[in-house]
Amino acid sequence: MSSSILLEVPEVAVEAKRSDWTYEEAFKRNRGLVSEAEQEKLRNSRVVIAGMGGVGGSHLITLARLGVGKFTIADPDTFEVANFNRQHGATVSNLGRNKAEAMAAAALDINPDLDIRVMPTYVDESNVGAFLDGADLFVDGFDFFAIEARRMTFNLAAQRGVWAVTAGPIGFSTAWLAFDPSGMGFDDYFDIDDESSRIDSLVAFAVGLTPKATHLPYMDLSCASVDERTGPSAALACQLASGVVGSLAVNLLLQRDTRIAAPWYSQFDAYRAQLKRGKLRNGNRGIVQQIKRRVLKNRFEGRVAE
Repeated sequence: MSSSILLEVPEVAVEAKRSDWTYEEAFKRNRGLVSEAEQEKLRNSRVVIAGMGGVGGSHLITLARLGVGKFTIADPDTFEVANFNRQHGATVSNLGRNKAEAMAAAALDINPDLDIRVMPTYVDESNVGAFLDGADLFVDGFDFFAIEARRMTFNLAAQRGVWAVTAGPIGFSTAWLAFDPSGMGFDDYFDIDDESSRIDSLVAFAVGLTPKATHLPYMDLSCASVDERTGPSAALACQLASGVVGSLAVNLLLQRDTRIAAPWYSQFDAYRAQLKRGKLRNGNRGIVQQIKRRVLKNRFEGRVAE
């Protein structure tokens, strides 16, 4: 026998009482972590986020709750049932809705004063310039397999003097990198260029993002498919990644600490209670990294029995 409980929601809780909302009241609990002047700087900063799926949507919500006041977001996809295990905006009410538009509405529900530009499209050569206009920080929320768009956006951000960060859900962990526009660039760190094949670029990105690969003992790589653009991904790792992006944004937008740039890398694995941090002086060009790349490529291409 099943039972259900219906709750009556008072109208006052349903209707947004815009007149009661103020920026100062909404974010006053940030005080003690950021000063009043720093909060105002976050309010006037623009963060651009490509992708509103697993990590991008969580990044947007985390940064909106920090009080970042300006965003540009992009995603051409719509929410579907397969997104429900990990994506912030994947709810029954959002099924079939464009991800960028749905997440913009969620962010505006947190801060109705947001200046938010919404692009329900792919980021490509025709619009990447407009996408990055006015950016103080670029945050990577691209699908893992969107390596061409990722390279293009990171490289243009560097040309424009904009810091760029990536923090991805890797198993039950998150791994992250930050790119200083005056430091080692995205292509240089990952050792990829226009001549690199798609599979070589994806493998280089995976190995360069996680040099210590704390997730490998418990992740079944046979569940990852380059052709189907799928792989294991969990909500808890997306939440870890968004927490890291929030802290990177505080450091970079408030110019507190910029000593975190590539070739320094980090990975925190909550499942194994491990934090790995190190420096790849030569990026992915080092001998050990090259060996890892060959091994992973062989696995993806099915040359090694699972």
